[in-house]
Amino acid sequence: MSQILQQTLNPQLEALTTLFEQMDRALIAYSGGIDSTLVAKIAYDVLGDRALAVTAVSPSLLPEDLEEARVQAAAIGISHEEVATDEMANPNYTANPVNRCYFCKSELHDTLKPLALERGYPYVVDGVNADDLHDYRPGIQAAKERGARSPLAEVGMTKA
Repeated sequence: MSQILQQTLNPQLEALTTLFEQMDRALIAYSGGIDSTLVAKIAYDVLGDRALAVTAVSPSLLPEDLEEARVQAAAIGISHEEVATDEMANPNYTANPVNRCYFCKSELHDTLKPLALERGYPYVVDGVNADDLHDYRPGIQAAKERGARSPLAEVGMTKA
């Protein structure tokens, strides 16, 4: 790893660690992609069994993506659960408007937040990174409206 990249990442990784230390317990909205996997890994490293990765399962999730989420969670060692979501029942989602992701993330977080509260997890976190904040991402608004946090974005971590 280059010296410059290391100097950039170390403060961000330290900030992520500190962020999770302050949370005590966290439920991760876990797709198995690189961003949510990084969040799950850091959360697990800091919180151990006080971190839970949850993958939403619906017809819009490809079976191979679900399998990848399972494999990655097992490799990390984090507890991983699956919950059913039903964004396909929402005509606002199935009409495929430009803000379709708003309705998908609304369904996701309307499912995850009550689960987190029921299980004693005060935080639901996702894999939104700082780059995502500069794109049109209506799903970010839906998540924020429901109290979700985005640790990668909070510490300024980009996709790179």
